[in-house]
Amino acid sequence: MSLLLGLTGSIGMGKSTTAGLFKAEGVPVWDADAVVHKLYQRGGAAVAPLSKIFTTAIQDGAVDRLKLRQLLKDNPGQIKALEDIVHPLTAADRADFIAEHADAPVLLFDIPLLFEIRADLWLDAVTVVTAAPDVQRARVMARAGMDDALFQQLLQRQIPDAEKRARADYIIETTSIDAARARVQQILQQITGEADA
Repeated sequence: MSLLLGLTGSIGMGKSTTAGLFKAEGVPVWDADAVVHKLYQRGGAAVAPLSKIFTTAIQDGAVDRLKLRQLLKDNPGQIKALEDIVHPLTAADRADFIAEHADAPVLLFDIPLLFEIRADLWLDAVTVVTAAPDVQRARVMARAGMDDALFQQLLQRQIPDAEKRARADYIIETTSIDAARARVQQILQQITGEADA
């Protein structure tokens, strides 16, 4: 049976890069954002139900994420309606991933809002990525369509970094890629060593 390891961190903390480091070590990675992207593309399972609520966010048979983000920015009360559609679809995809990789010793689940959606209740352990606030801000502000108001709104939806770190089983500092890689290797050695014991 695989150990289910969660990976999370506040926006701009280096989570995607860190997931890539786990993948480079041979760990199968389930990426919540990639699954949502698949659900939003033409023919994706989320397009039809979302089109009933977020009509103007549907373009050419797919969900336009920038338009959807703007709609949610203007009407934050609609976030729950979005989650009620998307979360069950992602859960089904995740179950398929676990079944497909049942022989792997460790499975990594890259989930941006891991604690917020209480995924820690079904995971065996959680890894949190972190970086200094100025590094985080610089990374986020470099993203397309980002402004200070949106950055603050995204931060408000997320549990603060300090609380995430306090709840983590493992912490990875992402300012240096080499140090992050070494920490990933150390975590995997600890996990597989514990599994062998």
